Amino acid sequence: MKSNSLLNIALVGNPNTGKTSLFNQLTGLNQKVGNYPGITVDKKQGKCKISEHITAEITDLPGTYSINPTTLDETIVLETLLDENNESFPDLVIVVAEVENLKRNLFLFSQIKDLQFPSILVINMSDQMARKGISIDINLLKKELKSEIVLISARKNIGIDDLKREIENYENWNTEPVANISDRIDSVFFEAIQTAFPEFSIYKSWLLITQQKNCDFLSGKLHRKITEFNKDNEKVKKYQHKETVYRYQIINEILKKTYKVDKNEATDLRSKLDRILTHKIFGYIIFFGILMLIFQSIFEWASLPMDLIDGFFANLSEFAKTNLPKGTFTNLIAEGVIPGVGGVVIFIPQIAILFMFIATLEETGYMSRVVFLMDKIMRKFGMSGKSIIPLISGTACAIPAIMASRNISDWKERLITILVIPFTTCSARLPVYAILIALIIPDERIFGIFNLQGLTLMGLYLLGFAAAISSAILLHNVLKIKTKGLFVIEMPNYKLPSFKNVFFEVVEKTKAFIFGAGKIILALSIVLWFLASNGPSKFKNATEFVTSQESTNNLSEKVLNKKIASYKLEHSYIGKMGKVIEPVIKPMGYDWKIGIALISSFAAREVFIGALATIYNVESEGENVATIKERMAAEVNPETGEKRFDFATGMSLLLFYAFAMQCIGTLAIVKRETKTWKWPILQLTGMSFLAYIVSVITFNILS
Repeated sequence: MKSNSLLNIALVGNPNTGKTSLFNQLTGLNQKVGNYPGITVDKKQGKCKISEHITAEITDLPGTYSINPTTLDETIVLETLLDENNESFPDLVIVVAEVENLKRNLFLFSQIKDLQFPSILVINMSDQMARKGISIDINLLKKELKSEIVLISARKNIGIDDLKREIENYENWNTEPVANISDRIDSVFFEAIQTAFPEFSIYKSWLLITQQKNCDFLSGKLHRKITEFNKDNEKVKKYQHKETVYRYQIINEILKKTYKVDKNEATDLRSKLDRILTHKIFGYIIFFGILMLIFQSIFEWASLPMDLIDGFFANLSEFAKTNLPKGTFTNLIAEGVIPGVGGVVIFIPQIAILFMFIATLEETGYMSRVVFLMDKIMRKFGMSGKSIIPLISGTACAIPAIMASRNISDWKERLITILVIPFTTCSARLPVYAILIALIIPDERIFGIFNLQGLTLMGLYLLGFAAAISSAILLHNVLKIKTKGLFVIEMPNYKLPSFKNVFFEVVEKTKAFIFGAGKIILALSIVLWFLASNGPSKFKNATEFVTSQESTNNLSEKVLNKKIASYKLEHSYIGKMGKVIEPVIKPMGYDWKIGIALISSFAAREVFIGALATIYNVESEGENVATIKERMAAEVNPETGEKRFDFATGMSLLLFYAFAMQCIGTLAIVKRETKTWKWPILQLTGMSFLAYIVSVITFNILS
């Protein structure tokens, strides 16, 4: 027994078995999220105190139905369990099964057990057994599987202590295989494998042969030995098929003796709910109603905390100007760093609310019904219901959404999904939408119920989805790639959402948004402040020039300072840059200041607000520092004397951000996933052209 040291534990299971709930129960907040070496798939790890003397590092592996991978996520499971030099190579494996789908779950368990790891079967959702009319002879099942078994309910924290006690004794677990497939398939062939690879278990050797292309960790010598067995490729494929058949035969024999379901005892509402939520008419109405609730809530619930945060950063900036020694460093803090960071932090309430709703819908099992519901529609556009998962994920961020498309096996369907995902409204667009809607759309109610600002936000989300679908139709007809995709989805049971899981998801996603965007915004805020606070000779002589021009006008000191600050900004380095691009963006209704923020936001869309906050705060020298919203609302178009952010300009900006790519990170991930610059360049060009044309037309129609 490893005492006073770290046990490596791999947490493995099919999707929707409650594996993440168990991970959260074991690790609590003691988690970290990184990437597997060389790829961008999330790697979730956490520490767990098993006993007084034993601590475990638990790795939550991606959900998989089999060790034989068909996607990149599943390949990670294979590599982790086979590569002994992997830093996450486990001392023991916890396989999570779900009480209602034990037959399918045991297929994966039998594979892992045959690798002769110390393994334990954890059957989750045991609290639902009586309600579903399920009974299990645990002692007989333990004997048949030659394994320790623990019944748990991860959501209700039932059985977790029992699991920890079993882990303490892991070195005494039975590691015999469940299924001796070699005897059932071809004993002579497998004896030859065992002779060729004496250092491995017979099933590990078999996996190295069948999954050679997915085992990048193999040495050249091993590759050559394995290639000898793969020369008869047809035999290997035939034996793989036989393995699957024999495993299910063994599992069926075991479950006949140990697992019973009495439908007469069940009180399950799943079928009744499915008939309503996946109905060809009511299903869509309910989904639309849920969307209405989400977007109404984003504005209703977030308005008060947003105003408080906005006011706090304005006061903080004013405090810095007033109390810190006058000079360059103080100006940097008050005019650059604080407004820039405040331009992101203000949107935490709205983003947290959005993530809370998405996590809750996923937790309940409803998202799978949405996928099923939308499959009938998506097939007409060259995609399937599988594409809905990445598209919905795109409401959080396009980057993980594009990575989620790896579960789509058909290349054409996957490519179309990757190319249209950036049209879905991500959380980075939300800050831009929120502040522009607050500026140009009145805070009124329709029929006394629906908030007009919330309806506008929902309209923009639907517009983004409509743009994705329209683009998919075009790509489906233009791309001459053969398609062979099939749609299969598992409908998980309905569950009450776990507060702990939802909380962790909201904290993790919001934290990723803040720190991911915060680094970029802080760096750009400093750069923008420097460019806006320095300039050539006209900038340096601004005070003398403006004073001489206005000497006869008897202006108050406040107005004079405002004119000097505006003159300085216009003749600063950033002002010069803005003037260069102004002729291009003027037809869209933008001035050079908006143009600078537009270009800055190519790093990340949410930078738009932070950039304007920095620019306007530099210009407010000598005044009390107003909130971001107040500064934008007070900005005047010198040509018309009207508000800069009027309805026409605001709508033009909203539609520009609805269609424009404006995310360098997304382009990078598209290049990585498609392994060429061809598609991201076409994506950037097409989306930018569409955004420009729509914005120009919108501004000229509305102005």
